Amino acid sequence: MASRMDAGVMESATAGAGAIGAPVQAAIGPNGNLLRAEDLPPSNTRRWVVRRKAEVVAAVQAGLLSQEAACARYGISAEEFEIWQTAIRCHGLGGLRVTQIQAIKRRTGSDAAGRSGR
Repeated sequence: MASRMDAGVMESATAGAGAIGAPVQAAIGPNGNLLRAEDLPPSNTRRWVVRRKAEVVAAVQAGLLSQEAACARYGISAEEFEIWQTAIRCHGLGGLRVTQIQAIKRRTGSDAAGRSGR
């Protein structure tokens, strides 16, 4: 089941459904699958395909992990992460392709993280 993350809207699922203030245990990933912390890309990820970027964005948006924790875990800047979020919001998952990210950086004058291929 292929679902699209439009406008940055993510659903989340908690272990104690309906429990107010309960920590988020899982999120709905970019393909509509349940996404848990152990399902996230490994911290040593070097090849950032669309799915991996989308999983990290989904996890942050659902509260599975903080933006700061995601940036530290994956060695990316806050600016790079925000570019990923903007790409999804404006262009859907296709916006996370390297060529689309490069186009966004050119339009915004951004040199996020100084790493190509993200």
